[in-house]
Amino acid sequence: MGQRDILKTVRGQRAVDGAGVRLVRVLGHPDVYDFDPFLMLDSFDSRDPQDYIAGFPWHPHRGIETITYLVHGRIEHMDSLGNKGVISSGESQWMTAGSGILHQEMPQASERMLGIQLWLNLPRAQKMANPAYLSILPEDIPVVRIGNADIRVLSGSLSGVSGVTPRHIPASIFDISLPRDEALTLPVNPDETVFVFLMEGGGLIGDELIPEKTAVLFGSGNEIALEATLDSDLRVLFFSGKALHEPIAWGGPIVMNTRKELDTAFDELQRGTFIKTV
Repeated sequence: MGQRDILKTVRGQRAVDGAGVRLVRVLGHPDVYDFDPFLMLDSFDSRDPQDYIAGFPWHPHRGIETITYLVHGRIEHMDSLGNKGVISSGESQWMTAGSGILHQEMPQASERMLGIQLWLNLPRAQKMANPAYLSILPEDIPVVRIGNADIRVLSGSLSGVSGVTPRHIPASIFDISLPRDEALTLPVNPDETVFVFLMEGGGLIGDELIPEKTAVLFGSGNEIALEATLDSDLRVLFFSGKALHEPIAWGGPIVMNTRKELDTAFDELQRGTFIKTV
């Protein structure tokens, strides 16, 4: 089928969320159907703790999975089911909100906070699944070397090497480090939505120079090509997953299929019946 061309680019924009966390919002409401099944992508990159230590106090989620990945930094978390822990540098957490969960995420002062949070939609049949956490530690993330690129496989598989297996949406997530002036061609599933996020450094995709903090959605094909510039190394996050092709009703931290389901969720929050498992 050949190499995929660029279908759409989305440059991240500065935003404030939580209790006052300054971040870069890359994907959001305008992009949900183009990037299906991926809903939201936030990028964190700061050396000033005042940008993020206010954190994300207790808040609900339903109907999605959230994936947090830290290259540098530390985030403490806890939830309404009694889970608590820390996401540290080189670690990831895959949280299934499912039928409903209350949790908080509190970044701690670090030399640098660098990472992302991704929201992954759940299919209609699994939106009310039991909530769960999956901690992905450095030893769970194998590294594949292709040419001069080091590729950390958080989930999915590459060159016969597998990362973790997600519970619901079999999405592939790779962290690609490409030295300056080096190129990489990567095979991809032709039946899946594929995009990359340039976390650090600009790069060439086709003949287009893509700036840092930009998401690039690809068209059809069975491979993609990336190239670092002469000026800097390139760190790219790769995402691939099969589109759900379902209606999306998104209200704040809750994503369902219909407005009625959203109304039910917020009514349950008011009544104290939101949490379905104990």
